[in-house]
Amino acid sequence: MRKEDITENLNRVRGRIAASCSACGRDPGDVILLAVSKTRPGADLRSAYDAGQRHFGENYLQEALEKQAELDDLDITWHFIGPLQSNKTRAVAEHFHWMHSVDRLKIAQRLSAQRPPDMPPLNLCLQVNIDGEESKSGVAPAEVAALAEAVAGLANVRLRGLMAIPAPRESEEEQRQPFEALTALLEELRERLPDQPLDTLSMGMSGDMEAAIASGATMVRIGTDIFGRRD
Repeated sequence: MRKEDITENLNRVRGRIAASCSACGRDPGDVILLAVSKTRPGADLRSAYDAGQRHFGENYLQEALEKQAELDDLDITWHFIGPLQSNKTRAVAEHFHWMHSVDRLKIAQRLSAQRPPDMPPLNLCLQVNIDGEESKSGVAPAEVAALAEAVAGLANVRLRGLMAIPAPRESEEEQRQPFEALTALLEELRERLPDQPLDTLSMGMSGDMEAAIASGATMVRIGTDIFGRRD
């Protein structure tokens, strides 16, 4: 993709974030733009970096590791946002700053045990299956508190918040329902675990970003509206 197009798209998305925050009385600086860069070549990520983008989210581990090697001269914050098998946790523990899709204690335990001691704790979000969809990963809302308490006790990871990918909905009012449910879950966790830095709601994508921000998102995951549609 042309560098100029990526820059223009990023500026458009940042404008949408600013407008959404203005509409609900929030500071745009409180919402991190996470560029979802799966299947995109390293050159596209470099173009986005040159346009000021620093946070990148990857779904496929081997592809991500190859891009990290290619772009190791850049000060990128790497987020793993896809499902993760337990036999692949070491690479995430060693090469990422954030992991968004924790839905089992075993995964968190392995990430903690495998995090190199010279690195800061790995930031974790618990993935919540907020709509109870059988086809989606994530812990059930009723099980979030127990998992969060267990993860909070691990040494080399830091529980930062929750992530969800709700089922598509038509109107912004309908889109806000699952996001507000996730926000309420995080508020409950903050009361239960006051010593944890529970400051992150990773929710909202290209089609429902405005509803997510209005509901309290602190991180929106945008791919298509930055890099175009995947082939």
